[in-house]
Amino acid sequence: MQASAVILKGPRDLALETAKVKAPCANDIVVAVTHSGISTGTEKLFWTGEMPPFPGMGYPLVPGYEAAGEVVEAAPSTGFKVGDRVFVPGANCYEDAFGLFGAASSLLVSDASRLTRIDSSLGAEGALLALAATARHAIAGPNKSVPDLIVGHGVLGRLLARLTVAAGAPTPTVWETNPIRRTGAEGYDVIDPASDKRRDYTSVYDASGNTTVLPELISRIAKGGEIVLAGFYSEPISFAFPPAFMKEARFRIAAEWTSEDLMCTRALVESGSLSLRNLITHTLNAVDAGDAYKIAFSDSDCLKMILDWKGHA
Repeated sequence: MQASAVILKGPRDLALETAKVKAPCANDIVVAVTHSGISTGTEKLFWTGEMPPFPGMGYPLVPGYEAAGEVVEAAPSTGFKVGDRVFVPGANCYEDAFGLFGAASSLLVSDASRLTRIDSSLGAEGALLALAATARHAIAGPNKSVPDLIVGHGVLGRLLARLTVAAGAPTPTVWETNPIRRTGAEGYDVIDPASDKRRDYTSVYDASGNTTVLPELISRIAKGGEIVLAGFYSEPISFAFPPAFMKEARFRIAAEWTSEDLMCTRALVESGSLSLRNLITHTLNAVDAGDAYKIAFSDSDCLKMILDWKGHA
């Protein structure tokens, strides 16, 4: 089989090309992708060539781990049927390219266990499910506290704030240095950190991916406070020990979402408890993928870029 796919041949060398797709096995599902998202975290690092060594990575590669589409082929034993709308967190289904993530393609072949059935009313927003599950994974579970301060009002920061509000927890404060991104809050306040005098935050979630902000966050927590690194960081993380020692600071790294996070997030979205609206700011046809990636990584007005795959085979 063949598909139109975004092929990253090397740093900043990206184009929409034809890719050979492996034939499905007994438990595989074939999905025609309608929308895929561009991640400004991991995908940007691949695009710039700054991604640290990672198992399974290499060029050429098909990027992306956020795809929504419709099932076009499925065996009855999989529990899926043709026409089901699904979320696919990427696929390693290519003959001639690495598929470490692999979602930016018009056609995906994936084991049924990796797919999540989603409501048919979710159009492009269906591609946001993994990012919402990432936010949920950071917050939910044993020994985790909801944030009272969130750093960064990008898509991840907004989802963290919305989940906190949905949980009925005290409304968090959100820091954002870019005035353009201080708009769009739903049930919480977004402020310039320079105007914030608080130094008693108990649980600070960094969604900025900026390693230089850590010393400032340490100075803002209460004694015994926690700092959660919820972004993805390519640079070594360091901080002065004495201030952290005085605060008895605790650090936690939020890792990748699990299938439980995905199921719980889907339930929150379908019940109306968690909204995915107003997170997608830009949509381009997949034929314009080169421009789409540049805009996603360089335009501060762009919260989330979506590739539209309709009309591509």
